[in-house]
Amino acid sequence: MSELADEWGTPLFVYDEGHLRSRCREAVTAFPDGVAYATKAFLCGAMARLAHEEGMYLDVATGGEIHVALASGVPADRLIFHGNNKSLNELGYALKAGVGRIVVDSAVEMDRIEDLVSAGADAPRVMVRVNPGIEAHTHAFLRTGAADSKFGITIEGGEAAAAVERARRSAAMELIGVHAHVGSQVFDVSSFEKAMEVVAGFAATLAVEELCIGGGLGVAYVEGEDAPTITEWGKAIADAAAGVGARIMAEPGRAIVAQAAITVYTVGTIKEIPGVRTYVSVDGGMSDNPRPVLYGSGYEVFAPGATTADRTRPIRLVGKHCESGDVLAWNAHVPEHLAVGDYLATPVTGAYGHSMGSNYNMVRRPAVVFVRNGEARLVVRRETHEDLLIRDMIAG
Repeated sequence: MSELADEWGTPLFVYDEGHLRSRCREAVTAFPDGVAYATKAFLCGAMARLAHEEGMYLDVATGGEIHVALASGVPADRLIFHGNNKSLNELGYALKAGVGRIVVDSAVEMDRIEDLVSAGADAPRVMVRVNPGIEAHTHAFLRTGAADSKFGITIEGGEAAAAVERARRSAAMELIGVHAHVGSQVFDVSSFEKAMEVVAGFAATLAVEELCIGGGLGVAYVEGEDAPTITEWGKAIADAAAGVGARIMAEPGRAIVAQAAITVYTVGTIKEIPGVRTYVSVDGGMSDNPRPVLYGSGYEVFAPGATTADRTRPIRLVGKHCESGDVLAWNAHVPEHLAVGDYLATPVTGAYGHSMGSNYNMVRRPAVVFVRNGEARLVVRRETHEDLLIRDMIAG
């Protein structure tokens, strides 16, 4: 880690390519009918190609994600287009490119698809996203399958059945399945089992080809946490859907990439407040990992080159942004000898760091490195100060 930081600077995302490929292969084995990588967790050209090479579909949620996937060489028919508010332009782009599946989320979206097809576009293959009414045990912001959600069409009350019937009758759509998603960072597989039981029961009389349980499998971030494997998750879903007579699919994202990456920082300031706490400030922060601010997420902190050293010094790891809430680790422990200029690393940062990153305070977004068999390659370069002005219509 220190050698990579010396070469490419910090903050730096470092991904273990072998880990990424191993998780993709596990997912393909666990869901033999088909499995998609949820690109919102982490997307760049190298990751899109890797997931495709390992036999996964790609779950995309915007025109931008479609564009990156296509530019990376992923065939359009291997893309599954999600989103609760797909614009007419995005849908037009998807239909023109020949995206393999569109997961329909509302009646308004059906209107847009019918308008596009009536104007000459080819009718797409669609799945209807239904809301199973399951309260997954996770952060409120990460729940997507409860009745009160911006996602999906509610099963209870008949709205979902009406949407499925409309899609089946419409000449502008080829109905192939039903989709559901209960939330993200879910550790209890019973939430997925309950959702699949509801969806399978709903779909029992629909004669659809596919049922998709979405993603959301949790991963362990800190000491003491334990999460199911993708294999265990797949078996639980298969058992819950036994006898349903449709292909069973899933869309893991975090479970593929989170534990594959480490972020390396440089310590810039150490501030001791006697009787209160010690703040350690690094050269990144909420611009490369907003999860602690958004969800109160926890992370461990290690010193590269001293990962087995006793971590007896309690600190709060913070970033360089002009926010008191710019925190990377609320209650961390580091070696006693930590000093200004040292490197620090936070593991399990492969999901929702790079993808949710920002230029707040005009901080340049970090580089991304893939490492395989002892060899490192740069897959996303660090932004330059000139990059910050690319879209700025500066006078003169």
